[in-house]
Amino acid sequence: MVKLSVVVPFYNVQTYAPDTLTSLRANAREDVEFLLVDDCSSDGTPELLERAVRDVPGAVLLRHERNEGLATARNTGLDAARGEYVTFLDGDDWLSAGYYGRLVAAMDELGCDFLRTGHVSVSGRSRKVRGVPVPRLGEVLDPRDAILPAHRTTSVDYPYAWAGIYHRRLLERGLLHFPHGLRTAEDRPWIWKLHREAESFAAIGELGVFYRRGVATSLTQIGDVRQLDFIRAFDQVIEETAKDRDADLLLPKAVRTYCALISHHIGGIGRFEPEVARQLKAMSAGALRRMPQGVLDEALTSMGGDRATLLRKLRRQRPAPPPAAPDPTPVSVSVSTAETVAEPVSTTAATRSPEVAA
Repeated sequence: MVKLSVVVPFYNVQTYAPDTLTSLRANAREDVEFLLVDDCSSDGTPELLERAVRDVPGAVLLRHERNEGLATARNTGLDAARGEYVTFLDGDDWLSAGYYGRLVAAMDELGCDFLRTGHVSVSGRSRKVRGVPVPRLGEVLDPRDAILPAHRTTSVDYPYAWAGIYHRRLLERGLLHFPHGLRTAEDRPWIWKLHREAESFAAIGELGVFYRRGVATSLTQIGDVRQLDFIRAFDQVIEETAKDRDADLLLPKAVRTYCALISHHIGGIGRFEPEVARQLKAMSAGALRRMPQGVLDEALTSMGGDRATLLRKLRRQRPAPPPAAPDPTPVSVSVSTAETVAEPVSTTAATRSPEVAA
């Protein structure tokens, strides 16, 4: 039986993939499978992955015939996963040796729906430890209780899918797949849904993932139109949270976080292409006008300062319509291991979020 399925998307990361693959080999076990998803790379990444299928025990290669983005690649891996537990890694990050063994042991002991971990953020030669923003480590908690308070950084503000491990029952309930078509911020609706609908979770202080920041090919470094998908991502958070049984309690947190994200992107508007910058302002104005206005007024009052002034000014601008969803055509995928080649399978939908708190 496969104990753990590790979903690892790759796209044009030939410079970093060797470190990633070496760290996977250092975490190989008989009961662990590594689902390596090539999102139609055009550099030397495919050759590295073909070699990894031979060299890394448990490696399985899945190929997209066109580039679809991180979320789609993760969904492709989820569709193929056989493990009791599932986790993620990005193709330009890496792990400490034996990390997955420690993670599985902690999950077995705690028995919760999902387990969250800290990580090490890497920027050049700089290292920074990031912990999970929860009050107590090593204790099983109700995920809904970890969403609030609205004015503080909480567990939903720590959206990294690779910073944890997830029980298969969440996959079977449809809680682990990522939103279709989102090219960035796909982890925001995902982490909110987990906290609203899962029954239990815990956080531990384990530090085994090294998260590489400042990668030139990451969407957080590219000021093009794909970055604007954060609008649609958080529109989804607001829409789903508004239907929740505790909407009155949870919406202030969702609205405040949305405002923080808008403020973050507007504050860095200089990195965007001129036309994209114009769209960012117009779409942000539209987003502010779509929010529950009473909740928004309270959020802006509590935020105060320059951020609130900026957002009030934006809200008065003429809004743009929400971005249209992309073509839902399924992705064609091929699968191979060192021994077998399976028939193509179809997948569904959708890259990294900025580190923004409420």
